[in-house]
Amino acid sequence: MRVDEASIGPRVLIYSHDTFGLGHLRRSRAIANAIVACDGRAKAMIVSGSPVIDRFAFAPGVRTVRLPPVTKSADGEYSSLDAAVPLARTVALRSEVIARSCETFDPDMIIVDKEPAGFHGELLPTLAWAAARGIRLVLGLRDVLDEADRLVPEWERKGAVETMARFYDEIWVYGLSRIHEPLAALPMDPALTARIAARLIFTGYLRRDLPERRPGREEPAMASGPFILVTAGGGGDGASLIDWVIAAYEADPGIPLPALVAFGPFLDAATRDGFDARIRALSGKIAAITFDSEIEFLMRKAAGVVAMGGYNTFCEILSFDRRAILVPRTEPRREQAIRALAAERLGLVRVLMEAEGRAPDRMAAALRALPDQTEPSRVLIPGLLGGLDAVARRVRALAGSGIGRPRVRAYS
Repeated sequence: MRVDEASIGPRVLIYSHDTFGLGHLRRSRAIANAIVACDGRAKAMIVSGSPVIDRFAFAPGVRTVRLPPVTKSADGEYSSLDAAVPLARTVALRSEVIARSCETFDPDMIIVDKEPAGFHGELLPTLAWAAARGIRLVLGLRDVLDEADRLVPEWERKGAVETMARFYDEIWVYGLSRIHEPLAALPMDPALTARIAARLIFTGYLRRDLPERRPGREEPAMASGPFILVTAGGGGDGASLIDWVIAAYEADPGIPLPALVAFGPFLDAATRDGFDARIRALSGKIAAITFDSEIEFLMRKAAGVVAMGGYNTFCEILSFDRRAILVPRTEPRREQAIRALAAERLGLVRVLMEAEGRAPDRMAAALRALPDQTEPSRVLIPGLLGGLDAVARRVRALAGSGIGRPRVRAYS
């Protein structure tokens, strides 16, 4: 049944291509939850390619649509998660689902996460449709995209700058320029540079709070006392970090604090089984869980954190004021390393680069020193965690212009 209806609050659709890991989904969830929390009349819809979106809870007023999933291999190539389906067919189906979701939800505003044209251009038909209807379009970028020598050819191949200039009303960077300027390296003629600069807003990082506790939630026994949380995010590229931490405890059983390792849902089963066997041999110095969709509770309790340095984990480290060791990956992107090293220069975290050596005693020394590190809050950086407040202000300013127009939609 379809009903004509005038909107009483902003309707915001968030597109997140989500080909790998949890980062895009978790960032989109934080933004959507903040939008409806700041305005009880607002509604948000997340259209995501994450295969684990159903394992996360969302605030009332947030709906989700799951796109047919794709996956990324170690060499950076993509394929359908169902190997029997050609990638082109999956992309075409995803594009249809996105268009149908937008037509049904009829948003006042669309926020696109990271990819201006979407995965393999799947978003272009929807961008054209939305622009013709006067729907406000925003591109949201994490603080760091990649090094210039990798980012520039990728964006040139995708026509990303032209898409950005053609369609988007504003470009939000979820970070601070003093840590990184993600678009600074892109070659643009002066006129285009000026147009992009006029639309660019650095929001600050996206503060994280504890979610509403899921009924019946149980935590590992280790979380009842002081512990170090080791998180590999989605886990698909976190095996090296986990291996290094386990090796440190094997080499130095006297490390004072035990470690709780969150493998992540995408760590392959054989690798996880090998880690489990080594962990059992350490007699309680390390415990492990596969996945926690409410890892914020563990982050808040931990005495310190060891992580790779992805965007969401970095935001949680800042938000919960945790001492942290970051071991950033450098392939297929150097994004994590750029962020981690900039944060270390400001005194927010400690960084261990694997290229400088993976000796177990090097990690063990860092784990021993972790409880004595300075908390991030001791470094005063104006606007550091102002991202969600800035997003809420811009949603009110941009989406408000569409409120009250007649609509036809499938649900309220």
